[in-house]
Amino acid sequence: MMSKNWTMMAVSSFLVACIVTKMMAQADIVPGSASQFRIALRYGYYDEKCEDLESIVWKKMKSIVHLQHNAPAQLLRLMFHDCFIEGCDASILLADSNQNGTVEREAIPNRTLKGFNFIDTIKDEIEEACPGVVSCSDVLVLATRDGIVLAGGPYYPVLTGRRDSKESFFDKAMAEIPRPNGNISETLRLFSLRGFDERETVALLGGHNIGRIGCEFIRPRLSNFLGTGLPDPTIPTDFLEELKQKCPHDNNTINNMFLEHTARGLSESAMSYSQGLSVSAFSSIAASFDNHYYKTLMRGRGLLFADQQLMANEKTAAVVEDYSFDDGTIFRTEFAHAMAKMSNIGVLTGSKGDVRHSCSHLNSDQ
Repeated sequence: MMSKNWTMMAVSSFLVACIVTKMMAQADIVPGSASQFRIALRYGYYDEKCEDLESIVWKKMKSIVHLQHNAPAQLLRLMFHDCFIEGCDASILLADSNQNGTVEREAIPNRTLKGFNFIDTIKDEIEEACPGVVSCSDVLVLATRDGIVLAGGPYYPVLTGRRDSKESFFDKAMAEIPRPNGNISETLRLFSLRGFDERETVALLGGHNIGRIGCEFIRPRLSNFLGTGLPDPTIPTDFLEELKQKCPHDNNTINNMFLEHTARGLSESAMSYSQGLSVSAFSSIAASFDNHYYKTLMRGRGLLFADQQLMANEKTAAVVEDYSFDDGTIFRTEFAHAMAKMSNIGVLTGSKGDVRHSCSHLNSDQ
């Protein structure tokens, strides 16, 4: 047992070291940016300015997840929507109207986002310890990483030194956030613009294996697919009936784990438990961040059309099959690399941007 534990620790340390090395090698260039301008992120940026930063974020996330077990999925989606529009700059967090009018978080793809209050809570505590030092964009990427770990996902190092945007990007958010009913060509195009290849795209979409999905994103597939007045013909009949039972109304939600549990034939009582996991169960549900998402796609049981579309492209389908075979190790490793890469997209550093005192508001001197 001791030998096995040391072996696992050595493998984990090696993987983290590989990610750090690759991140540092790539940190001079912003993935997917048109200008390929140099950036100045680094590991441990706040060591001298706010040495307890990562400890503060970790402790606050533990308390948040204790009360809201869906928080990791909410923050993962929040970070994704932020980084996809003009980079990881906390522009999604702004509630202030600016010279361009409506703010990014009010764009249709962002109206169902949650987790803003979690970032505000963490930022308030950081401001008490290190006022005016830590950016909201760094808080968001750190809190998201810690949430993933608390949900049973892989740890990955986060470079820091981001600054916050002074504006929001409503129009771009309306046009460039991948849609839950988007086809595979559109999904790959949008990810490619941010520097992600097919394999990295499939890895990042694996984040859908945690959290809940609102039925408003699923119901169009069940009765009026693409305006036809009919169900999505690619949904297996038995699965269609199951989804109709789970989504009688748009205000329902489906736990992303329920499909895998159903496939394993769990009892109704176990089913109820899976839909309301207590935080005390987190230590025993690391499998929730395994490769069950890809196994459901192999069976044609993706919840979102955009998810199931990964099987409609030869390259992405091959990656889904690859991820579905083992115990989730390949997926978890490549998801960690892809998340580290995403956190570096289009960041503001140096004299660009600002360090906001409140994540939802511009500084008073703006």
